[in-house]
Amino acid sequence: MPYDFPSATPHGEITEIFPDIFHVTGSVDMVPGMRISRAMTILRDGDALTLISPIRLSEEGLAALQALGQVTHIVKLGGYHLGAQNGLDDPFYVRRYGATLWALAGMDHKGGLKPDHILQVGGEMPAPGLSLFTYETSTLPEGMFLLEREDGILITADSLQNWTKPDAFFSEIAAERMGQAGFFKPANIGPEWLRFCTPDPQEFNRVAALHFRHLLPSHGTPFLGSAKDALLKTFSTTLGLKPPYTSE
Repeated sequence: MPYDFPSATPHGEITEIFPDIFHVTGSVDMVPGMRISRAMTILRDGDALTLISPIRLSEEGLAALQALGQVTHIVKLGGYHLGAQNGLDDPFYVRRYGATLWALAGMDHKGGLKPDHILQVGGEMPAPGLSLFTYETSTLPEGMFLLEREDGILITADSLQNWTKPDAFFSEIAAERMGQAGFFKPANIGPEWLRFCTPDPQEFNRVAALHFRHLLPSHGTPFLGSAKDALLKTFSTTLGLKPPYTSE
């Protein structure tokens, strides 16, 4: 069936977080009146760009993106990703740029898309320095990338978030309801993902064993420098875990 590409919604500017690693905050309308923010991470390898959790940008935003390089790969890391809006902009980037789609096995895709590459732990990755972590007990596929740069960068979908407060892209009602649901906490486990996908809490001991200092989430702002310390505290307070690991 034909797919109507959703229009671009408000977003910020593309920001370089580390050399060749970029972040942009955008938005999505969950239902009429319920607009929330979402974020896209962009990795550059030479002229090739990899978009993780793609967000359709305005024509001005796309011009800025194209100035960075050629959109080559797009990646879908989460099967839940705040529900029905998951992956809604993937077909746009495939159609406009001929980008290849990387995704976990078992995911549904908008517009009849089929992955060009299935992400697997220990397998081929869309950009250098990436390794894949997957939650083995999540009811929907959910993964994260660990980028072996800058002493470790964790790139996430829904599982690990960093919304410290409602930003400029939240509607008033969305900010109120998501605040009531516990979304606005630093270094947070996604509340709805946790409730819906019911991962075994012991999965987070595996996360705690990873070597990283920074978090680039698809929901919230980059947490730089002490992300692992903060997440270990969250695992303790939210899940009651006492991982047998020390922060690095």
